[in-house]
Amino acid sequence: MAVTDLIEDYLLMWILLSVGLGIAVPEIAVVTRASTVILAVMIGSISLTLSVEQFRQIRTRTLGLVLMCHVTMPFLAFGVARGLGLSPELTIGFVILGAVTPELVTPVMTELAGGDTALSTTALVVIGIGSVGFIPAVVALLAGGIAVPTMPIVEQLVVAVVAPMLVAVGARAWQPDRVGAYDAYYPAISATMVILIIGGVTAANAAIIRSNISLLAGVGVGVLILNALGYGIGFGISRGRDRSTRIASVLSIGMRDFAVAAALVIAAGLPTIASVPAVAFGVVEMATSASLAKWFRQTD
Repeated sequence: MAVTDLIEDYLLMWILLSVGLGIAVPEIAVVTRASTVILAVMIGSISLTLSVEQFRQIRTRTLGLVLMCHVTMPFLAFGVARGLGLSPELTIGFVILGAVTPELVTPVMTELAGGDTALSTTALVVIGIGSVGFIPAVVALLAGGIAVPTMPIVEQLVVAVVAPMLVAVGARAWQPDRVGAYDAYYPAISATMVILIIGGVTAANAAIIRSNISLLAGVGVGVLILNALGYGIGFGISRGRDRSTRIASVLSIGMRDFAVAAALVIAAGLPTIASVPAVAFGVVEMATSASLAKWFRQTD
């Protein structure tokens, strides 16, 4: 088995190991010092798989519905956190988780499930660019009494999300054959960055996690609810549409980029505990999305 297959096929296992290592060895929190670089590599590498051709066959109305539902996610996340009585810091973590882009591997999962990859890819790019203004605004609106420095969030989004994404898509449009020759490696590189950042942010919260297991119970319930709500909304807006559109809608709304959320919390100087929802969501999402993709394939 190739190294790339070992990383991609067993990503959930690596994430679980990374979380366990972070709790056992808090010293690896040093990884978070390079969170901006890790995030840029993660975004840039997976974005190298996106071609301009993928964006030309999208139904504008369908894309608009997906984007509208995306806007509701941080408000739903806020409601879930408040409903569970979580702290303001954890609530910010939930809001950021709801506001970030769909998971970077959403197009890959959509393809595996037999869905409209072009739709999920376009949603990913459009939301990624729009996140520069959307995330700081919605976090400031729902901060719940916590002083949130929005400028660092904007800077991190521009430097580590939007710029790498645009450069990567531009590079593929400019040299499609040369860039495409390494398509087999880009998802594995991105997945490796996910593993690194999740281990780092877990380590940064190791003391809190060890001393308050009940905290994880509340957060765990919250991320399960948020994940299910996203899938449910995606299914609801795509009822009556073709199967491929339904799959892309469900995954694009239900899957949140937990690694981006965790990295943003650290890079923007927010309380490290705010990254705990992202870590928990990552474990839940990897399991549920893989199960959904398998179910969609079996019901084809």
